[in-house]
Amino acid sequence: MNLKLERPIIFFDLETTGVDVAKDSIVEIAMIKMFPDGHEEERVMRLNPGRHIPEEASAVHGIYDEDVKDMPTFAQAADELMKYFDDCDLAGYNSNHFDIPLLAEEFLRIGKHFDMRNRSLVDVQQIFHKMEQRTLVAAHRFYCGCDFDDAHSALADTRATVDVLKAQLDRYNGVEYEEKNGVKSCPIVPDVKALDKFTRLVRNVDFAARIILNDKDEEVFNFGKHKGKRVKDVFRTEPAFYAWMMRSDFPLNTKDVITRIYKEVKLEQKFQG
Repeated sequence: MNLKLERPIIFFDLETTGVDVAKDSIVEIAMIKMFPDGHEEERVMRLNPGRHIPEEASAVHGIYDEDVKDMPTFAQAADELMKYFDDCDLAGYNSNHFDIPLLAEEFLRIGKHFDMRNRSLVDVQQIFHKMEQRTLVAAHRFYCGCDFDDAHSALADTRATVDVLKAQLDRYNGVEYEEKNGVKSCPIVPDVKALDKFTRLVRNVDFAARIILNDKDEEVFNFGKHKGKRVKDVFRTEPAFYAWMMRSDFPLNTKDVITRIYKEVKLEQKFQG
Protein backbone atom coordinates (compact mmCIF):
# COMPACT_ATOMS: atom_id res chain seq x y z
CA MET A 1 0.00 0.00 0.00
CA ASN A 2 1.40 3.39 -0.97
CA LEU A 3 1.21 6.57 1.09
CA LYS A 4 -1.38 9.20 0.29
CA LEU A 5 0.64 12.38 0.04
CA GLU A 6 -0.42 16.01 0.10
CA ARG A 7 3.17 17.14 -0.48
CA PRO A 8 6.54 15.38 -0.96
CA ILE A 9 7.98 13.26 1.83
CA ILE A 10 11.69 12.52 2.18
CA PHE A 11 12.85 9.24 3.68
CA PHE A 12 16.44 9.68 4.77
CA ASP A 13 19.22 8.00 6.70
CA LEU A 14 22.45 9.41 8.10
CA GLU A 15 25.88 7.88 8.53
CA THR A 16 27.81 9.83 11.14
CA THR A 17 30.96 10.17 13.21
CA GLY A 18 29.07 8.82 16.25
CA VAL A 19 25.74 8.78 18.05
CA ASP A 20 25.89 11.97 20.15
CA VAL A 21 23.46 14.45 18.59
CA ALA A 22 25.09 17.38 20.38
CA LYS A 23 28.64 16.59 19.24
CA ASP A 24 28.77 14.28 16.20
CA SER A 25 28.58 15.10 12.49
CA ILE A 26 27.15 13.71 9.27
CA VAL A 27 29.43 11.91 6.80
CA GLU A 28 26.71 10.63 4.45
CA ILE A 29 23.05 11.36 3.87
CA ALA A 30 20.84 9.23 1.64
CA MET A 31 17.43 10.50 0.58
CA ILE A 32 14.45 9.04 -1.22
CA LYS A 33 11.99 11.78 -2.10
CA MET A 34 8.46 10.58 -2.82
CA PHE A 35 6.02 12.90 -4.63
CA PRO A 36 2.20 12.98 -4.54
CA ASP A 37 2.06 11.82 -8.16
CA GLY A 38 3.92 8.62 -7.21
CA HIS A 39 7.37 9.20 -8.68
CA GLU A 40 10.55 9.06 -6.57
CA GLU A 41 14.04 10.56 -6.54
CA GLU A 42 17.13 9.03 -4.94
CA ARG A 43 20.11 11.10 -3.80
CA VAL A 44 23.22 10.25 -1.81
CA MET A 45 25.59 12.94 -0.56
CA ARG A 46 28.85 12.39 1.30
CA LEU A 47 30.19 15.14 3.53
CA ASN A 48 33.53 15.97 5.06
CA PRO A 49 32.96 16.32 8.82
CA GLY A 50 36.12 18.38 9.19
CA ARG A 51 37.60 15.97 11.69
CA HIS A 52 38.70 12.38 12.06
CA ILE A 53 35.99 9.74 11.68
CA PRO A 54 36.48 7.37 14.63
CA GLU A 55 37.48 3.84 13.68
CA GLU A 56 34.50 2.36 15.51
CA ALA A 57 32.13 4.48 13.40
CA SER A 58 33.94 3.58 10.16
CA ALA A 59 33.71 -0.10 11.10
CA VAL A 60 29.90 0.24 11.08
CA HIS A 61 29.27 2.24 7.90
CA GLY A 62 32.50 1.67 5.95
CA ILE A 63 33.27 5.36 5.40
CA TYR A 64 36.79 6.53 6.24
CA ASP A 65 38.59 9.89 6.27
CA GLU A 66 40.07 9.18 2.83
CA ASP A 67 36.60 8.63 1.36
CA VAL A 68 35.37 12.12 2.27
CA LYS A 69 38.53 14.26 2.22
CA ASP A 70 37.47 15.88 -1.08
CA MET A 71 33.76 16.08 -0.26
CA PRO A 72 31.99 19.33 0.73
CA THR A 73 31.49 20.19 4.37
CA PHE A 74 27.97 20.46 5.77
CA ALA A 75 28.28 24.24 5.71
CA GLN A 76 29.10 24.12 1.98
CA ALA A 77 26.18 21.80 1.22
CA ALA A 78 23.68 23.39 3.61
CA ASP A 79 21.90 25.69 1.14
CA GLU A 80 21.40 22.84 -1.33
CA LEU A 81 20.07 20.56 1.41
CA MET A 82 17.80 23.25 2.85
CA LYS A 83 16.28 23.81 -0.58
CA TYR A 84 15.83 20.07 -1.19
CA PHE A 85 14.05 19.57 2.15
CA ASP A 86 11.89 22.67 1.77
CA ASP A 87 8.13 22.03 2.15
CA CYS A 88 8.60 18.29 2.66
CA ASP A 89 7.49 15.92 5.38
CA LEU A 90 10.19 13.63 6.79
CA ALA A 91 10.46 9.92 7.50
CA GLY A 92 13.06 7.38 8.51
CA TYR A 93 13.93 4.54 10.87
CA ASN A 94 14.58 5.86 14.38
CA SER A 95 14.55 9.26 12.68
CA ASN A 96 12.63 11.15 15.38
CA HIS A 97 15.22 10.13 17.96
CA PHE A 98 18.43 10.50 15.94
CA ASP A 99 18.46 11.47 12.25
CA ILE A 100 16.13 14.48 12.39
CA PRO A 101 17.65 15.92 15.60
CA LEU A 102 21.18 15.57 14.22
CA LEU A 103 20.24 17.11 10.86
CA ALA A 104 18.64 20.08 12.65
CA GLU A 105 21.68 20.35 14.91
CA GLU A 106 24.02 20.54 11.91
CA PHE A 107 21.99 23.43 10.49
CA LEU A 108 21.97 25.26 13.82
CA ARG A 109 25.77 24.91 14.14
CA ILE A 110 26.16 27.12 11.08
CA GLY A 111 23.41 29.54 12.08
CA LYS A 112 20.58 28.17 9.93
CA HIS A 113 17.17 27.35 11.45
CA PHE A 114 15.62 24.15 10.08
CA ASP A 115 11.95 24.78 10.79
CA MET A 116 10.08 21.61 11.79
CA ARG A 117 6.86 23.12 13.12
CA ASN A 118 4.73 22.50 10.03
CA ARG A 119 6.19 19.15 8.99
CA SER A 120 4.84 15.67 9.64
CA LEU A 121 7.47 13.25 10.94
CA VAL A 122 7.02 9.52 10.37
CA ASP A 123 9.30 7.23 12.37
CA VAL A 124 8.93 3.73 10.90
CA GLN A 125 10.76 2.21 13.88
CA GLN A 126 7.98 3.31 16.23
CA ILE A 127 5.33 1.48 14.19
CA PHE A 128 7.49 -1.62 14.31
CA HIS A 129 8.32 -1.33 18.01
CA LYS A 130 4.73 -0.72 19.01
CA MET A 131 3.46 -3.62 16.90
CA GLU A 132 6.32 -6.16 16.83
CA GLN A 133 9.47 -4.99 18.74
CA ARG A 134 12.42 -5.57 16.35
CA THR A 135 15.43 -3.97 14.59
CA LEU A 136 15.50 -2.71 10.98
CA VAL A 137 17.07 -5.91 9.62
CA ALA A 138 14.52 -8.01 11.50
CA ALA A 139 11.74 -5.63 10.44
CA HIS A 140 12.65 -6.08 6.78
CA ARG A 141 12.74 -9.85 7.22
CA PHE A 142 9.42 -9.84 9.09
CA TYR A 143 7.46 -7.54 6.79
CA CYS A 144 9.15 -8.12 3.43
CA GLY A 145 10.01 -11.80 3.81
CA CYS A 146 13.73 -11.49 3.13
CA ASP A 147 16.99 -9.95 4.31
CA PHE A 148 18.49 -6.98 2.50
CA ASP A 149 22.05 -6.46 1.34
CA ASP A 150 24.40 -3.68 2.46
CA ALA A 151 22.86 -3.08 5.90
CA HIS A 152 24.37 0.14 7.33
CA SER A 153 24.78 1.57 3.85
CA ALA A 154 22.74 4.78 4.09
CA LEU A 155 20.88 4.25 0.81
CA ALA A 156 20.21 0.56 1.49
CA ASP A 157 18.86 1.41 4.95
CA THR A 158 16.71 4.19 3.49
CA ARG A 159 15.28 1.94 0.78
CA ALA A 160 14.64 -0.80 3.34
CA THR A 161 12.75 1.73 5.48
CA VAL A 162 10.51 2.68 2.54
CA ASP A 163 9.79 -1.00 1.84
CA VAL A 164 9.06 -1.73 5.50
CA LEU A 165 6.59 1.16 5.78
CA LYS A 166 4.74 0.04 2.65
CA ALA A 167 4.52 -3.50 4.04
CA GLN A 168 3.36 -2.15 7.41
CA LEU A 169 0.57 -0.22 5.71
CA ASP A 170 -0.52 -3.40 3.92
CA ARG A 171 -0.41 -5.44 7.13
CA TYR A 172 -1.92 -3.03 9.66
CA ASN A 173 -4.37 -0.91 7.68
CA GLY A 174 -7.52 -0.84 9.80
CA VAL A 175 -5.99 -2.89 12.64
CA GLU A 176 -6.89 -1.61 16.11
CA TYR A 177 -3.94 -0.71 18.31
CA GLU A 178 -4.48 -0.61 22.06
CA GLU A 179 -2.84 2.34 23.74
CA LYS A 180 -1.60 2.14 27.32
CA ASN A 181 -4.80 3.70 28.62
CA GLY A 182 -6.84 0.95 26.98
CA VAL A 183 -8.32 3.21 24.31
CA LYS A 184 -8.39 1.54 20.91
CA SER A 185 -7.98 3.31 17.60
CA CYS A 186 -7.08 2.55 13.98
CA PRO A 187 -3.89 4.58 13.59
CA ILE A 188 -2.18 2.61 10.83
CA VAL A 189 -3.52 4.27 7.72
CA PRO A 190 -1.68 5.58 4.64
CA ASP A 191 -1.88 9.17 5.82
CA VAL A 192 1.26 11.07 6.78
CA LYS A 193 -0.38 13.20 9.50
CA ALA A 194 -1.90 10.13 11.16
CA LEU A 195 1.44 8.31 11.04
CA ASP A 196 3.16 11.37 12.46
CA LYS A 197 0.82 11.27 15.46
CA PHE A 198 1.18 7.51 15.89
CA THR A 199 4.98 7.40 15.74
CA ARG A 200 5.76 10.25 18.15
CA LEU A 201 6.77 8.96 21.58
CA VAL A 202 5.80 12.24 23.24
CA ARG A 203 4.51 15.57 22.04
CA ASN A 204 7.97 17.07 22.07
CA VAL A 205 8.79 20.71 21.42
CA ASP A 206 12.52 20.14 20.94
CA PHE A 207 13.96 17.10 19.20
CA ALA A 208 15.60 15.74 22.34
CA ALA A 209 12.19 15.83 24.10
CA ARG A 210 13.56 17.87 27.00
CA ILE A 211 10.56 20.15 26.51
CA ILE A 212 7.15 18.61 25.75
CA LEU A 213 3.52 19.69 25.63
CA ASN A 214 1.16 18.73 28.43
CA ASP A 215 -2.55 17.98 28.09
CA LYS A 216 -3.24 21.73 27.91
CA ASP A 217 -0.70 22.25 25.09
CA GLU A 218 1.61 24.07 27.51
CA GLU A 219 5.39 23.70 27.27
CA VAL A 220 6.70 21.76 30.27
CA PHE A 221 10.02 20.27 31.31
CA ASN A 222 10.48 16.56 30.69
CA PHE A 223 13.55 16.01 32.88
CA GLY A 224 15.15 16.77 36.21
CA LYS A 225 13.84 18.55 39.26
CA HIS A 226 11.35 20.61 37.25
CA LYS A 227 9.84 17.71 35.31
CA GLY A 228 6.17 18.40 34.60
CA LYS A 229 6.44 22.11 35.47
CA ARG A 230 5.61 24.80 32.93
CA VAL A 231 8.79 26.20 31.41
CA LYS A 232 7.56 29.77 31.64
CA ASP A 233 6.76 29.39 35.33
CA VAL A 234 10.26 28.10 36.07
CA PHE A 235 11.94 30.83 34.06
CA ARG A 236 9.89 33.50 35.87
CA THR A 237 10.83 32.28 39.35
CA GLU A 238 14.25 30.76 38.63
CA PRO A 239 15.93 32.50 35.67
CA ALA A 240 19.23 30.91 36.74
CA PHE A 241 17.87 27.59 35.48
CA TYR A 242 17.75 29.00 31.96
CA ALA A 243 21.35 30.21 32.33
CA TRP A 244 22.41 26.77 33.58
CA MET A 245 20.79 25.05 30.59
CA MET A 246 22.52 27.43 28.18
CA ARG A 247 25.90 26.64 29.77
CA SER A 248 25.30 22.90 29.84
CA ASP A 249 25.75 20.27 27.13
CA PHE A 250 22.22 20.36 25.71
CA PRO A 251 21.71 20.18 21.92
CA LEU A 252 21.57 23.53 20.13
CA ASN A 253 17.98 22.81 19.14
CA THR A 254 16.98 22.52 22.81
CA LYS A 255 18.78 25.79 23.58
CA ASP A 256 17.02 27.42 20.63
CA VAL A 257 13.63 26.38 22.04
CA ILE A 258 14.28 27.51 25.62
CA THR A 259 15.70 30.83 24.37
CA ARG A 260 12.46 31.49 22.50
CA ILE A 261 10.43 30.72 25.63
CA TYR A 262 12.74 32.79 27.85
CA LYS A 263 12.39 35.79 25.53
CA GLU A 264 8.59 35.41 25.66
CA VAL A 265 8.76 35.47 29.48
CA LYS A 266 10.94 38.59 29.51
CA LEU A 267 8.59 40.32 27.04
CA GLU A 268 5.56 39.46 29.19
CA GLN A 269 7.32 40.78 32.30
CA LYS A 270 8.18 44.00 30.51
CA PHE A 271 4.56 44.68 29.56
CA GLN A 272 3.36 43.73 33.04
CA GLY A 273 5.56 46.47 34.41
